[in-house]
Amino acid sequence: QVQLVESGGGLVQAGGSLRLSCAASGSIFSASIMAWYRQAPGKQRELVARYFYDDIFYKDSVEGRFTTARDNTDVYLQMNYLRPEDTTVYYCNVIIRTNEYWGQGTQVTVSS
Repeated sequence: QVQLVESGGGLVQAGGSLRLSCAASGSIFSASIMAWYRQAPGKQRELVARYFYDDIFYKDSVEGRFTTARDNTDVYLQMNYLRPEDTTVYYCNVIIRTNEYWGQGTQVTVSS
């Protein structure tokens, strides 16, 4: 069993930066997928960035602004040049074999 805890969210002005962290309670070295999603109220959860083994995918609207990184226990999302439309709750997601884990989410608010 793996527990994920996100941190690093907050309030920032447009153009600013935040770094989200996702701390796992155990090793996620064997994870096939490590990803960041976001979900605004009343909208579907959308994929922001994802590691699939060593391949990395970014949503078009964050490409060049967001960077994901990982180590054996943590996953990170560096967010630069933030925009008001990036405002929402961000979730960490990890899949290890057939088990899928989610964090509780961290709020990111970007003011214009």
